[in-house]
Amino acid sequence: MKKSFLMVGVILVLNLTASRVFAQVQDTTKKTTTTTTTTATGGASDVVGALASNPDYSTALNAVKAAGLDSTLKTGGPYTIFAPNNVAFSNLKQDSLLKDPAKLATLLKGHVVKGKYSKADIIKALNAGKGKASLTTIDGQPLTLSLVGSKLQLTNAAGSSAQVTLFDLIGANGIVNGINGVLLPTK
Repeated sequence: MKKSFLMVGVILVLNLTASRVFAQVQDTTKKTTTTTTTTATGGASDVVGALASNPDYSTALNAVKAAGLDSTLKTGGPYTIFAPNNVAFSNLKQDSLLKDPAKLATLLKGHVVKGKYSKADIIKALNAGKGKASLTTIDGQPLTLSLVGSKLQLTNAAGSSAQVTLFDLIGANGIVNGINGVLLPTK
């Protein structure tokens, strides 16, 4: 009898914790940018195709192509791209970046991690890390995921941060999650 009560208590605590974390990565504010989960039935052929599937990320797609990273991201993997949306890129001096493919590639590599991190995977990692998780970008830099209020925030080694605003654009070799800022590298 005591085991049954204990088991029910443990299940309730686990359920409440999972519900709380799930709710914390939802965007509940009324802003023009909202948290969205998009799952294509078959998914795109690769993460570059997944990026191309949403017009709000066309600047990120153009930047990936200008930096010459599209061929890398179309093969191998799995990858997760934390892609800045068009508004985030509009706050940068894009013209100078687009003219320097090496500098652009460095910037973009700070937004790509090895592995496939869907919304569910991120929630698991945050649960395991008690609200924080760390990933490594393809250029070997740490990327910290944390909950700030009810928002999922990414922070790079340089201290630049952005919030996740879109989850789960699926490609055959990975996932694209959208963010509202550009993670600038150290100068």
